[in-house]
Amino acid sequence: MAKNEDILSGFDTIEKSSKKIPKKLPVIPVRDVVLFPYMIFPLLVGRTSTLKAVSEGVDRDKYVFIASQKKSQIEEPTFDDIYQFGTIARIVQVLRLPNNLLKVLVEGIFQGKIKKTYKISDFMEAEITVLPFEKVDNNDKELLAHIRYASDLFRDYIKNEQGMPPDIIASFDNIEDLSQKLFFAAANTHAQIEEKQKLLDTSKLKEQYFQLGAILKAEIEMQNMELEIGTKVNDQIQKTQKKYFIQEQIRILQNELGDDDEPNSELAQIKEAIEKAELPEQTYKKIIEEFEKLKKTPTMSPEYSVNRNYIELVAQIPWKKATQDNLNINHVKQILDEDHYDLEKPKDRILEFITILNLAGKLKRQILCFVGPPGVGKTSLAKSIARALGRNFVRFSLGGVRDEAEIRGHRKTYIGAMPGKIIQSMKKAGSVNPVILLDEIDKMSMDFRGDPSSALLEVLDPEQNANFNDHYLEVDYDLSNVMFITTANVKYDIPLPLLDRMEIIELTSYLDPEKLQIAKNHIIPKIYEEYGIKNIKIDFPDDSILKIIREYTREAGVRALEREISSVLRKFLKEIVEEYFEKSVNSVAKEKLDDANKEKVFVGLLKDKPDFIKKFKKKKYVISSEMIEKYLKSPKFKEKQNKLDDKIGACNGLAWTSVGGDIMPIEVTIMPGTEKLTLTGKLGDVMKESAMAALSFIRSNFAELNLKEDFSKKSEIHIHVPEGAIPKDGPSAGITMAMAIISAASGKAIRGDVAMTGEITLRGNILAIGGLKEKLLAAKRAGMKDVIIPLENQSDINDISDEIKSGLNIHYVNHLTEGLQYAFRDYNIKSKVVKIKKESK
Repeated sequence: MAKNEDILSGFDTIEKSSKKIPKKLPVIPVRDVVLFPYMIFPLLVGRTSTLKAVSEGVDRDKYVFIASQKKSQIEEPTFDDIYQFGTIARIVQVLRLPNNLLKVLVEGIFQGKIKKTYKISDFMEAEITVLPFEKVDNNDKELLAHIRYASDLFRDYIKNEQGMPPDIIASFDNIEDLSQKLFFAAANTHAQIEEKQKLLDTSKLKEQYFQLGAILKAEIEMQNMELEIGTKVNDQIQKTQKKYFIQEQIRILQNELGDDDEPNSELAQIKEAIEKAELPEQTYKKIIEEFEKLKKTPTMSPEYSVNRNYIELVAQIPWKKATQDNLNINHVKQILDEDHYDLEKPKDRILEFITILNLAGKLKRQILCFVGPPGVGKTSLAKSIARALGRNFVRFSLGGVRDEAEIRGHRKTYIGAMPGKIIQSMKKAGSVNPVILLDEIDKMSMDFRGDPSSALLEVLDPEQNANFNDHYLEVDYDLSNVMFITTANVKYDIPLPLLDRMEIIELTSYLDPEKLQIAKNHIIPKIYEEYGIKNIKIDFPDDSILKIIREYTREAGVRALEREISSVLRKFLKEIVEEYFEKSVNSVAKEKLDDANKEKVFVGLLKDKPDFIKKFKKKKYVISSEMIEKYLKSPKFKEKQNKLDDKIGACNGLAWTSVGGDIMPIEVTIMPGTEKLTLTGKLGDVMKESAMAALSFIRSNFAELNLKEDFSKKSEIHIHVPEGAIPKDGPSAGITMAMAIISAASGKAIRGDVAMTGEITLRGNILAIGGLKEKLLAAKRAGMKDVIIPLENQSDINDISDEIKSGLNIHYVNHLTEGLQYAFRDYNIKSKVVKIKKESK
């Protein structure tokens, strides 16, 4: 018991009278610190409100209430931002510092709690309840255990904590007052503010010592973790240094002995990779020279990793390894036909290439460039060519590339240097004769970092690419065996020097019958395979597919068609699966179930998946055209037959866009007002100039066109192209604008079933246009009967399939006046009436 009496000898609490402490005290919020009783602590005061609180405290017997902030980043805290429990302190000393700062020395007296707050604009003030120190029962063994446990932990903590003076333990042991002992230990820990604050939230000594023990236990565990991490770091450093010293000793001994063998297994593997790479002679000499430098470079040096990565890359690039070409023409034709419907021109070009390769054995590569709208099969055709030839295939996109280093690579002296996309593609291909697809070559750009299109000249020129030089490689690389294929949406956006080195193969828009065959032979089987339903009998009739093509898609390719077919199949499968589950649940339960129990039965049915699939196989499903509208809702594109009525001042033009052809109606009105020409519809400069040229021709030839001489005087002529949010440009709308102006000026209606295209001159001549196939296809889709085109395009008609031309009466004109008889039901030219005779189909 003697020992216990010694430990409990400090339970007699120091008597401190609290009668002199005022009830209302200024409140001083402090950041990142908790002030405990018995502590003397210096405060650096700078906030205006705190300066006022200190001044008030000095006037009120030097007593203040110190409370910690919940969040230290708050500059002007309120009572909601501080803890309610804190410490009543006495101001011991106040020193004025420069910059309007005060250094205030305070001494903690009692624990306290905010009882009532007062709203004062200058500082915070509150009524404080004093929490007196607890009188201790000397026979409380549980308290004795808490004190001994916390004291032992504190001594261990101080011994292991770096930067703590050793005399802290002696000071701690000399304290007899148990409350002072408690707060002394808490003040000398690095615990979080929230944990220390818990000691002030209660005045019961037993609970406080329990909380102190928890704090010290957590801090000791943190010390052990820090010690373990530090030990691991030191071991790693020592290991690395030891390895470095040994390697340096070996290197010095090798230099003394003249021994060139690589003791490092890593270097030995690199040397073996170099020997296996079958490098050209000049390249081999360069890499061996770099390898010798690598051997003499310390592994800790940054140059070591740079040189090692360079040598490894050179060894990994194919230099002689090639795949065997399959030159069987019938095999290549079969593969191309399997993967793509129609596309006869590109297929013939590939077969020609195979034929010459069979005869000559080797051929300077002509770069192929597939040009066409999105979704017509440019990328997939390149994949099929690689599969047919038995070559590896690599694709990378040039869209948005604006840095020459993307093509030629960076010099390896730069941080983060890497080879260009060409060399990276060769490494990925793993052979010297892959098919490399340069996608979207028309979407490159340039800036201050260089012109990537100029760098591509060396790549795509058969006379130069045998010695392609990448900045990172620093050695010549042979690209002559590579088959390069490029793709573009618009031919005119390809830089001219590149265009000169490529053979253009145009892939035009698909017709409805072609889309139907692609859907039946390619899209639908692919979706069946993807959805795991190829063994289920689901019939997709032609009329259903055509309904999707004509009423839910309007595109040159088949991407939207594939999305819509996928959507229909998903909704259809969801419907029949839900029906199956509903019937199965009812048959299993034989009663109506709520949603929760239904879900349990569903899970049980799903476990028997083979039986689930068998039930599908027994039944044949048909997706009718009525179901298409049920699943896809209202059609997006209705047939515009009701808009083919004859109208005054409205004429149908034909436009060619990156997604195919389209009808472009043009409207003209002439009204009293200021004599001017107004153009709306977001027109480009070329289209505006066409309108001006058309108007100038009409005004110059008003007599021949049987128009009034003053039709444009004191009148405003307004030309508008609908869908004004879409930019429009190009010269081919000249004839359409002229016809619309003539209609508005004469008051005669233009046939609604006639469409036209052609560039107009000031003399009224109609010049050739591009995209004829797409424009004729758009006219046919819109239900047009007659199409007026320039006479110069007559030779292009032979390249257009009969499917497009059938049902269209195509009229060739060399001059605007020749088209009047086809555009109007009747029109007087020099008092002579020209009447159109309907041609039989």
